[in-house]
Amino acid sequence: MTITVNKNTIFSNLSFFQLFKYSVYILLSMNIYFFFVEDYSASSQTFAQGVSGLQVIEAFTATIDTAAWVVLLLLFELETYVLDDEKITGWVKYSINAVQALCYLIIVSSFYGYIVKFNMLHSISPFFIDDVCSLVGSTFTYVRDIDDYVPLTNEVCASFANLSLYQINGTEIIADQYHLTEAHRLSTVEVINSATWLLVVVILEIEVYLQLKGKLSNRRMFTHKVIKAVLYSTLFVAAAYWGVKGGFIDFWDAFLWLVAFVFIELNIFQWNAEDKESIE
Repeated sequence: MTITVNKNTIFSNLSFFQLFKYSVYILLSMNIYFFFVEDYSASSQTFAQGVSGLQVIEAFTATIDTAAWVVLLLLFELETYVLDDEKITGWVKYSINAVQALCYLIIVSSFYGYIVKFNMLHSISPFFIDDVCSLVGSTFTYVRDIDDYVPLTNEVCASFANLSLYQINGTEIIADQYHLTEAHRLSTVEVINSATWLLVVVILEIEVYLQLKGKLSNRRMFTHKVIKAVLYSTLFVAAAYWGVKGGFIDFWDAFLWLVAFVFIELNIFQWNAEDKESIE
């Protein structure tokens, strides 16, 4: 495992490949800002009284989650490609492990945040009012998308006529059945996606550990490939669903993460092949 040209790795001379790979990493880093803008807009409605304490995790779940994942991705890149095996010892190893532990704590907390959002969107009550248009200009908003709550307008309130409306408990957010159902489905996809990624990195961590110990056998590699094939297929379906039903940023982010972890998978494959070759 090295990036020097004298070790005959598959990608050592492919500067274009490296440029493409790190461009994907940069694009993922930029998504932190885009999710912050989206979370900030949504939290101004779901946390109308202000965000405090642990509510930060609930209000800025996507932002915090993405930031932690970007750091974790870069750590995987260090372990599986940039650093030689003999350098992943001592303070380097402990530093990587410490930052990884922090990232996993944040990621698990973000997973909790997605569950909180899921529960919030499902905590609803029928909303009755004689004239929906009387709410125009008030602090009431309506669900246009899972993270998009916008003020009522005369055109929107007119479209709500004769429709069953619902209110998210504890908020001044209302929705018709269609948009509420769409938000429910997208929230479900978020939870499944987050849980699946957690399983993916658990397997990757096991592979890195076994590789460093020289115990990543072909049988284990094959077993992990089968499991990860199912997990990555699930993530692909989630990305496709976002592409059809969700916002562009959600689809784009999901697509980039799949591409990024293809690079990590290639790193591990090449790392394992090099070690086997050196033994032979």
